[in-house]
This record gives sequence, C-alpha cells and structure tokens, in this order.
Amino acid sequence: MALIVHKYGGTSMGTTERIRNVAKRVIKWVNAGHQVVVVPSAMSGETNRLLGLAAELEPKERGSNTRRELDALAATGEQASSALLAIALQSEGQDAVSFTGWQVPVRTDSSYMKARIESIEGQRIRKELDAGRVVIVTGFQGIDSQGNITTLGRGGSDTSAVAIAAAIKADECLIYTDVDGVYTTDPRVVPNAQRLKTISFEEMLELASLGSKILQIRSVEFAGKYRVPLRVLSSFTPWDIDLAEEAQSGTLITFEEDAKMEKAVVSGIAFTRDEAKVSVLGVPDKPGIAHSILGAVADAKIDVDVIIQNLSKEGKTDFSFTVTRADYDRTLKLLNEKVLPQLGEGTSTVGNPHISKVSIVGIGMKSHAGVASTMFRALSQEGINIQMISTSEIKTSVVIDEKYVELAVRALHTAFGLDGDSAIEVPKRNDEK
Repeated sequence: MALIVHKYGGTSMGTTERIRNVAKRVIKWVNAGHQVVVVPSAMSGETNRLLGLAAELEPKERGSNTRRELDALAATGEQASSALLAIALQSEGQDAVSFTGWQVPVRTDSSYMKARIESIEGQRIRKELDAGRVVIVTGFQGIDSQGNITTLGRGGSDTSAVAIAAAIKADECLIYTDVDGVYTTDPRVVPNAQRLKTISFEEMLELASLGSKILQIRSVEFAGKYRVPLRVLSSFTPWDIDLAEEAQSGTLITFEEDAKMEKAVVSGIAFTRDEAKVSVLGVPDKPGIAHSILGAVADAKIDVDVIIQNLSKEGKTDFSFTVTRADYDRTLKLLNEKVLPQLGEGTSTVGNPHISKVSIVGIGMKSHAGVASTMFRALSQEGINIQMISTSEIKTSVVIDEKYVELAVRALHTAFGLDGDSAIEVPKRNDEK
C-alpha cells in the first residue's frame, strides 16, 4: 500500500461529469489498496469569474485590505470544487472528507495573492486516511499567522499538492492535467515533439522558469527540495484504464542520480514570447554602474532576466537587459525619468518590445562540449540573428527577434535529434572520446 497525492487541474474539474470521473479514478486507486489525498483546483474559469466580479467593484488603488478580500474571494473556488468532489465520492460509496487550507492547516506568510507556504501540519490528514477516508484538501490557499486566508498565486494548486505530499511523506505526487506529460517542446509549434518518460528535477526547474507551462515553478522547487517523486499525466484517459498502465504513464520527474539523464545532450526546448529588451547607451564605465541602473529597476519590483554589458570604449559602455513585455513601458519611463539624470549627459535609452527567448535545457550539457556552438550553427543556418546570450550549467538561452521564435524552436529540435531526424553532431569532451 502506498500513500499517493492526486492533483487535478481546473479543466479536470470543469463539469460535474468530469468531477464524477475524477471520483471514479480516485476510487480505483483506493480499491487497489492505496491511501489517497486529492488536491483539486477550482472549476475551469471560476477564479477568473470571481476576480472579474471584484474588478467591477474594487477601488482604484488596490491596498492591503483589498488584496486580503481578493484572497478570501478567490479561495472559494477551490472550496467549492473540493466539496463537490467529496460529495461525488460519497455518492459512489467511498467515504471522503474535504478540508480547506486553514483547516489542515497550511500556514503561509501574509503576502496576499502570492503567499509562500511556511509549514503544513499533516496530523489531521493522516488521522482521516487511517480511518479509511479519501482526504480532499483545497489547493492554492492557506492561512497566515493572523488567521487571514491567503492564496499562493496562479498555479498555486500544484505547489499545494507537492507541499502536502512532502508534509505527509507521500510515496508519489501525481499531477493530473489536460496534457499527457512533459514534451521536448510545445507540440503546437513542433508537431512531432516527443513525450519524455523521465526528466530530472533540475531540468524541469529550468524548463518551468524558461517558459514551459506544464508545472508551476514553485511546485518543482518544493519537489526537488523535499525529494518528492512527481509524475505529470493526463486526466482525460478513461478513468477505468488499467492501474498499472496509468501508474507508469506520463512523465516522471525524478532525481538526476535516479536515471541515466546524460545520454541525451538536450532534453527540451523552452521559449517565451513576452520579452522586451532595454538598453542604456553611453554609460560611464565605473564601479557601481550596474547597481545604479538595476537597483532602481529592482526597487520598482520589475524582474530582470538576461543582462549584458558591452566592452568599454573611451570610458563609456552600453548596458542591456530584458524584462517582460508588460513591464517594458514602465521600465523605459523609470530609466528616462530617474536613472539617466543620475548618469550624466550623453546617456540614452533604446528598446525593442518584440523579442523572444529560446532556450535549450539538458543535464547532458554538463558532460558535452560544443553544445552552444551546435545551437548557434543551427540558428545561423536559418538566418536567425542572436541578440543576447545567457548560459548556465544545463541551459543556454538566446534572445532573438520575435518573428523567428517558431522557426528557431523547430531548427533546434531537429539539430539536437529530438524529433528523431539526424542530429547535428555534438562533440564529446576530450576525456570521453
């Protein structure tokens, strides 16, 4: 008998018929001898509906008190779906009980709308499991030290599920979603993208941070930190599919040492379309200049991604970085009004709000030389100009013109042999020849 956490997304809970199918699937696992905890999202579209109502009523300036009420409102979506699932299980003859985040409790800080989990008490969950019940815990929410309901931000149900799995020492956490696993890239861009049977936490963390929408990045961080085996699989397979087949389906996100990950140089290709590039030109090349620019940007709560500083020429340099497209106008205004006056005459800003970032990710990059050159060669052969480059041990990212993003993804997918075609040869390190 194993202790399993199931997490179901909003589309999986989108109608009463789908909720009933979730109940039947859960019962299948219980009948096989497993204890099951379920973490459901709100029904598809419900959170947007609730926040849309609030948008018609909220004040122009959203203060802490308003954010508190938005969390109290948004949390009701998961409460409804949890109660409905408990009722569906009971109607199938399976004893079940639902808990809100504050009843467990899931304790968080007080950052409304983006709270972080601080601790989870698992005693109440284990008591109900030992009594033979399926336990349903609302995802996406918790309670702060003052007793206020908090929410974890978009995708927070994934984080809730993994954190609960860690707290109760579950054997595995199954993330049921509307896709059947993690793919080498988005199949909508590359139709012959391949589903991965396994991927390391390190690779999944990079993919999540670089634009893959399969899992919320904080859930992957939790899983890696507490070593919770994580599997992404489809909730739209028939609920009565053979349990052994279902248990091995999808993609297992595991630890690097558990699988021979290095056979594949590159495991996946991620991309984001909503990037913008900002450059500050003619900056004095002296200590502290980077802080003068990026400190002001950070104080404005604007996230910066790729950063490049050019070589100095006659005591001046150019400083470029990327932000999300939504922050582009605000960043330029901040630089022009507050930063440039401090930098002195001769400085100016230029920008490009129509860029994208494409990244290759793979544990195998640790032990192979020439991966970046293979990437650059593939892009060059397609006439794609690289504007910026960022690297880490297991990823290389390039910033390119937005109009070339899909062409770049397809070229790289082929270059690294991810679609089954002949790959451009990647040379091994000297000590591996």
